[in-house]
Amino acid sequence: MSQSVRPRLCFIGHMIVGKAGQGTQQSEILSRLFAQAGYSVIAVSHQRSRLARMVEMVLTLIRRRNEYDIAVIDVFSGRSFTASDLASRAAQRAKRPIIFFLRGGALPEYFAKHPDRARKVLGRARQLLAPSRYLARAVEPLQMRAEVIPNVLDIQLYPFRKRERVHPRLFWMRAFHDLYHPEMAVQVVARLRGEFPDTTLTMAGQDKGLLETTRRLAQTLGVAERVRFVGFLDSAGKAREGDAADIFLNTNRVDNMPVSVVEACAMGLPVVATAVGGIPDLLEDGRTGLLVPDGDVEAMAQAAARLLREPELACRLSCAGREMAMESSWERVRLHWEQIFARIQAEDYAAA
Repeated sequence: MSQSVRPRLCFIGHMIVGKAGQGTQQSEILSRLFAQAGYSVIAVSHQRSRLARMVEMVLTLIRRRNEYDIAVIDVFSGRSFTASDLASRAAQRAKRPIIFFLRGGALPEYFAKHPDRARKVLGRARQLLAPSRYLARAVEPLQMRAEVIPNVLDIQLYPFRKRERVHPRLFWMRAFHDLYHPEMAVQVVARLRGEFPDTTLTMAGQDKGLLETTRRLAQTLGVAERVRFVGFLDSAGKAREGDAADIFLNTNRVDNMPVSVVEACAMGLPVVATAVGGIPDLLEDGRTGLLVPDGDVEAMAQAAARLLREPELACRLSCAGREMAMESSWERVRLHWEQIFARIQAEDYAAA
């Protein structure tokens, strides 16, 4: 896309730069990458208070309407949906085209519960986008269509190591919250240690209430010395711990397109994941990962054991996972976005 036709962009989401121990949101990553690519970019809001964020989003969209051509607004469920509602009204008032990007893994349930509100708000968008088929399907009952653009990943930050032979070194990375079921990973270690006594587990992530519970469970199951808690990891930490491990466990109860799974695949880690939410859309069982039922500790332990017994399978998953992760590279994701921008601009030009 040439410089002369590049649209000026306004990204609306929860920007969390400067918050230690928290991962960066996709809207923040995209706004930075487009700015680096030469686009004029506005990105809000960095406010910590939910109310302050909503006020800044709305005021920015109205007061700075002459500084952007397209508004890109994140959509989450629950109370956060109100922010998307108010922001889209402001962009509509400013007479700017809107792109809604569906983000929250709980959106399918929210849309099913509030179809009229969802249809009214989402109907303001020129384009609906989703990072997975799982979320794209969520708007189909509303007689709407969302195009899929994967979450972006800086592939260079995740060095690839082909797992031609794996060892029982497990890696888990997500917040310690009930949604992500961290206790399940500890239970898997307890199941594996009979056949594989040198099994270890590294657990990384921010405490959201279950860290101490998970620690106590490791003690109770007699595997405390086998489980290492490393806290929140930055990019260098992820690369270091990922390279040291050989199998990635994803124990989530609900999910959309978890970046942590894509990061693991990018590093060549064979993934064993619960088949919930958008995971079956992200991973193909037996090709790019191994899928097990939600909460089934025995099935996850057996899947991990299978990787340890079948190095050829682990190697195939390692290579296929890396290729899948490449779909999230900036080069490929940027091309998708620019096709959307060009389409919106062409529509506006034709209507002028």
